[in-house]
Amino acid sequence: RIGSATSLSSAVVNNRLQELVKLFKERTEKVKEKLTDPDVTSDDESPTASPAKPAPAAAPVPPPGGEPEGDKPAGDEHYCEMLCCTFKYRPWLNRLKNYQFPSSIDPLTNLMYVLWLFFVVMAWNWNCWLIPVRWALPYQTPANIHCWLLVDYLCDLIYLLDIIIFQIRLQFVRGGDIITDKKAMKENYLRSQRFKMDVVCLLPLDFFYFKVGVNPLLRFPRCLKYMAFFEFNSRLEAILSKAYIYRVIRTTAYLLYSLHVNSCLYYWASAYEGLGSTTWVYDGEGNSYIRCYYWAVKTLITIGGLPDPKTLFEIVFQLLNYFTGVFAFSVMIGQMRDVVGAATAGQTYYRSCMDSTIKYMNFYKIPKTVQNRVKTWYEYTWHSQGMLDESELLVQLPDKMRLDIAIDVNYNIVSKVALFQGCDRQMIFDMLKRLRSVVYLPNDYVCKKGEIGREMYIIQAGQVQVLGGPDGKTVLVTLKPGSVFGEISLLAAGGGNRRTANVIAHGFANLFILDKKDLNEILVHYPESQKLLRKKAKKMLKNNNKPKAEKGAPGDSLIIPPKPDTPKLFQAALAATGRMGGKGPLAQLRWRLKELKAMQA
Repeated sequence: RIGSATSLSSAVVNNRLQELVKLFKERTEKVKEKLTDPDVTSDDESPTASPAKPAPAAAPVPPPGGEPEGDKPAGDEHYCEMLCCTFKYRPWLNRLKNYQFPSSIDPLTNLMYVLWLFFVVMAWNWNCWLIPVRWALPYQTPANIHCWLLVDYLCDLIYLLDIIIFQIRLQFVRGGDIITDKKAMKENYLRSQRFKMDVVCLLPLDFFYFKVGVNPLLRFPRCLKYMAFFEFNSRLEAILSKAYIYRVIRTTAYLLYSLHVNSCLYYWASAYEGLGSTTWVYDGEGNSYIRCYYWAVKTLITIGGLPDPKTLFEIVFQLLNYFTGVFAFSVMIGQMRDVVGAATAGQTYYRSCMDSTIKYMNFYKIPKTVQNRVKTWYEYTWHSQGMLDESELLVQLPDKMRLDIAIDVNYNIVSKVALFQGCDRQMIFDMLKRLRSVVYLPNDYVCKKGEIGREMYIIQAGQVQVLGGPDGKTVLVTLKPGSVFGEISLLAAGGGNRRTANVIAHGFANLFILDKKDLNEILVHYPESQKLLRKKAKKMLKNNNKPKAEKGAPGDSLIIPPKPDTPKLFQAALAATGRMGGKGPLAQLRWRLKELKAMQA
């Protein structure tokens, strides 16, 4: 056992030493690359010094004659942050004990704060929905009063914790600076309008219970914490991918709540007049809340078919209901229209562009085949990107934010291009902002042989095929995402900027395009990278022309070998026969060779 444990510990030490050697090799290669080419990385991307690591001798090697550490039970293994030791996580209980509440909270990005706002909003909804029910309908009885009070004071506790823990830690902006000082954050909250509303919400009107009994109307100030509700809506919509769904649900909840309050008022009016005293009031049969809610729906939506009010009180109540119903229902319909319109704004723009393009093509009588390809491009571009032009979204953003988005989206693809490896990283960042995304349909020509090359292409998605051969239709190679073509024409000078092959899209292909003009404008500010790119372009052009210069080399395997030249002595005999005007075999052969040459021409 001791021997096996020792071998196991030795294997662990060897693994850690191999990891250390690998890390040192990577760091050495990075330093060597930076020394050979100082423009590989910019100043702000220089690697930071790693903290000092303990020597490999600190590995848990068992002492001679003692019990090896590998025989210890798993529960005795301690948490260690050393590189040479196995990483262990502290038990969840210890992590919970050592957890420290943040001294400041960013209300815009902190998800924990959004979760807390959810609980605050739930407590607020409890008060808003159930205070009218407990006041009007006979659902609060002495038998269940302790359950109602328990949930009430739990909601009050949530309100109180929101004031003393969360609100005083919220960061704010003053003079363009984000303030995180505890004292400043606390003073900012105490001077705000929200603090005054929060204090009013927690007015201790519950002490009047001892005099007037447990009246739910005394808890009405708890409904004034509406600012938390609107803040929760704003934060939740910012993190949802489809916020319009939540907006539709929220608008529907507004309508249901107005019907809920109206049903409670109708029961209160019926109880005031006397249940079943007239045909207009609630008769007291069945479920009181469901019956009153049904009446509220018919009244607010003005369906009709309701019994006529008899007394003056009933007439005034019904008139107010009708006016409120028309106003509330029109507001709800308008708000729902705005929500749906905002959710489908992109789709509406897409349909408008499509209809305008179809109308234009029909006016000029464009062939149907071309129209179908245009429609296919519109549909694929919209469904794959969710927009027709990505630059329209980014045009309003600052230049730094556009760069950050371009790095996250495109840097992984561009950084793998062999042509740009070794160039200044800041030059690549500038180039990312100039890339244009273009979608090609199946069998679309990306570029044709012989045309002037002014762009370089980087494949983002899909595949393209390079065509060649005698007929120009033989697939020479298929390029996949991450591949680059057209770079020689982009960097060549002195007439070397013509396309050397036909390139077509194998299927739907999404390509990044970099114009020659944009690249030249960028390289003006990076002369070292410009020299490196020129050198790589010359090398690539030399390699492409090399097979043509050595076409007859022994290493080349030609499908149809070249025809050997006619021997010189035989050519002299043919020429003499022609001058003599003979009609022998040589003359016939000479005439036959002339025919073959004419056919070849």
